[in-house]
Amino acid sequence: MTQPGANEAERSRDIRKRWLLSLPALLIVLAAATGPLLIVVLYSFLSPGPYGDVQWQPSMDGWIGVFLERDMFTETLSIADAHVSILIRSVMLSLVTTVVTLLFGFPTAYFIATRPERTRELWLLLITIPFWTNLLIRTFAVLQIIRNDGLINGVLMKLGLITRPIQMLFTDGAILTGMVYVYLPLMVLPVYANLEKLDFRLVEAAYDLYATPFRVLTRIIIPLAKPGLIAGSILVFIPALGAYVTPSILGGGKNLMLGNLIELQFGQGRNWPLGSALSITLMLIVTAALLFYVRNVGSQGSRHG
Repeated sequence: MTQPGANEAERSRDIRKRWLLSLPALLIVLAAATGPLLIVVLYSFLSPGPYGDVQWQPSMDGWIGVFLERDMFTETLSIADAHVSILIRSVMLSLVTTVVTLLFGFPTAYFIATRPERTRELWLLLITIPFWTNLLIRTFAVLQIIRNDGLINGVLMKLGLITRPIQMLFTDGAILTGMVYVYLPLMVLPVYANLEKLDFRLVEAAYDLYATPFRVLTRIIIPLAKPGLIAGSILVFIPALGAYVTPSILGGGKNLMLGNLIELQFGQGRNWPLGSALSITLMLIVTAALLFYVRNVGSQGSRHG
């Protein structure tokens, strides 16, 4: 008869053997995941080179330049108005994009979740069709609609509502429109996945108890759909904050966002330490958003068992 201790020792040896066999792959994955990040962190503490590289001299100028700028004559520090305004614009546009996609995405997801099962797949297919097209092409499609001689201005002028084109392109509104169009499916899908599991008998019971539609929405549907709403908001906010293609095309280089500023430092600015520090700053903002998501969804999950 086999002893329990022998079985435990054999199980431990088997686990160690599996870890040893997996170790090369784990090291490769770890190096691929953390290696570039460590390089960026290292570059942020070095001095900029004259030709867009770095000099191996420790310096905090990269981090100082995130929010401050040094006067070339007096060496005094002052607030970097351009960087601060770009950061504020990036956060505000990302938040507004999240709110707008939520306002459009929640009713869309609720509509799909309440359709017969045989037609839900068709509606989901229509939502996911934009993902079949490259982001650049989708952004150019928005550009064709809102440019001065585009679809919207053309229709308004033919109807006689305006006498000259409305300048919609190269504005914050154009960037917002493009990001809402691009990221709307990222809001609809997680909210739908949550609403699909909703027990609509609770809604029927609330109506039987003479609850108004507004109270049913705020007391039953939204609280039960909260994990999907938070997940969708995070999925929209994070890529919107680091967006590069959409602001470049629809903003025209006049309305920069954080992703454009980072690219500018690595390209024309030739200041890799500052670009690296800005990249880490962006990552910290994203990490804070993820921690908010984990804390809220995790606490709700623990309350509901």
